[in-house]
Amino acid sequence: MKKILALAAWAALTASVCSAQMLINGAGASFPQPLYTKWFSAYAQVDRSVRFNYQGIGSGGGQKQILAETVDFGASDGPMSDENLAKAPRPLWHIPTVAGAVVICYNLPGQPKLKLEGGTIARIFLGKITKWNDAAITAQNPGMELPDREILVVHRSDGSGTSYIFTDYLSAVDQEWAEKVGKNTAVKWPVGLGGKGNAGVTGQIQQSPGAIGYVELAYAKQNHLPYAAVKNAAGHYVEPSIASVTAALASATVHDDFRFSMVNAPGAEAYPIAGATWLLVYGQQKNPAKGQKLVEFLQWAFTKGETMAAALDYAPLPADLQARVLKQVQAIKY
Repeated sequence: MKKILALAAWAALTASVCSAQMLINGAGASFPQPLYTKWFSAYAQVDRSVRFNYQGIGSGGGQKQILAETVDFGASDGPMSDENLAKAPRPLWHIPTVAGAVVICYNLPGQPKLKLEGGTIARIFLGKITKWNDAAITAQNPGMELPDREILVVHRSDGSGTSYIFTDYLSAVDQEWAEKVGKNTAVKWPVGLGGKGNAGVTGQIQQSPGAIGYVELAYAKQNHLPYAAVKNAAGHYVEPSIASVTAALASATVHDDFRFSMVNAPGAEAYPIAGATWLLVYGQQKNPAKGQKLVEFLQWAFTKGETMAAALDYAPLPADLQARVLKQVQAIKY
């Protein structure tokens, strides 16, 4: 009987704590979701009065939901345009959290370690290079026997920050791509099959011999997909890694509103297809109580949380940028 009473008391206490918790909702980019999930889990031990619920629905969805104020914060791998920011009911701020790499994955016999330069990647995704043994590819990979096989391009079918980073890079290195396709979270792809989310693109590549696509580094590693070293602005073929993304981030020009691009960054060790990811937060919070909890969480994230990034294949912000971001967080009103 005593045991039953104790269990009943514990259940009542748990229910009471849960009912007293404040729920803060967020939605958007799937790329940083593993890190944000880690952060929210760890922060639950710091402040038991608040609970975070995050849905990785893609950057396009995150931008739409924060504009509609159906969530307390949004998230995006691509910065919002001036046009979209003008739709916000109040000033909407970009808070960069970490940076990461978009990698070129493929499905070829023997999983060769390819080298690719930007113009070649652009022509593949434009549908102008259609065979794996094309001279443009073999010239960059001397001594490697590539098959006489059709290339199957795989891209994202949903609004995606990963697509934004990839098309931002292609627009920076190839004039024809910039003029015909451009950069955005969703574009009119000249060729290929669409997959939903990083997981969908990964699955299409795994199932399709001869396929090529782009995903976040963590997805390639987790699914044991080979990925290419890409020629950077300094003329070096660089593999994606935390170090090479950090090198790209270090050379990026970060504007006062924290919207910036870091693709094709200068520097011998910089990986060229890299980008930041942002939380989207209103500078004037509508709900004072939630606003205070959100600011307290962000202050924790940019001090304690950043130390968790590298273990999950994200590049943390450099110290000087962290200090600037913390100053912006402290300016949020509630």
